[in-house]
Amino acid sequence: MNGGPHPYQELSLSMTGMVLGIVLTALYAFCLFKSEALMAWAKKAHRNHQAGTYAMAVGMVWFWLLVAPNVKGSLSFMGSLSMDLGEFTKLKPYLQLGVPLFCVGMIMYVREFLFVRGLGLCLLMAAAPILYAADFETAPMRGLMPLVAYGMIIKGLFYVGMPYLFRDGVSWATATKGRWKVLSSTGLALALVILGCSLTVWRGY
Repeated sequence: MNGGPHPYQELSLSMTGMVLGIVLTALYAFCLFKSEALMAWAKKAHRNHQAGTYAMAVGMVWFWLLVAPNVKGSLSFMGSLSMDLGEFTKLKPYLQLGVPLFCVGMIMYVREFLFVRGLGLCLLMAAAPILYAADFETAPMRGLMPLVAYGMIIKGLFYVGMPYLFRDGVSWATATKGRWKVLSSTGLALALVILGCSLTVWRGY
């Protein structure tokens, strides 16, 4: 990390909430209004190696950027997200080499649940900026952001360590179309609340 605060620490609650709200609104609206297609895809997602390749690559690249070396010149952007790891900073050179190798190894040799593990990693990576944006803020209902972030962390940990739970959860959610629609509607309602807060009570935070 270069001098000054980390980019995550400069994220505003309103802007982060808006991005999160838009992403979740699009996701759950798609799940609600294209329920049959999404239910069919979700049932097979844990075996979708192509989707797993993309998810794992995104998660690993994101993680690598957090431990990336600080370089100058045209490649200086690579170190813009690099974090100070405290007493573990000395491990950065090993992580910079090990993360790409681990990513390639996972994509090449892990055929089962690759998408679930990649999704879990992406959830863990995405939770950090959300928590930073809400940290030390006093805006009304700002607790929604940590609530979503911790939910992402819990899901991420289970998906990485116990990926079969994703399959079981999808089986439960898709058991009936009504259940899927209720879950999608609940997620959409939460997304709209977050989006609404980002445009109103979180403005200026």
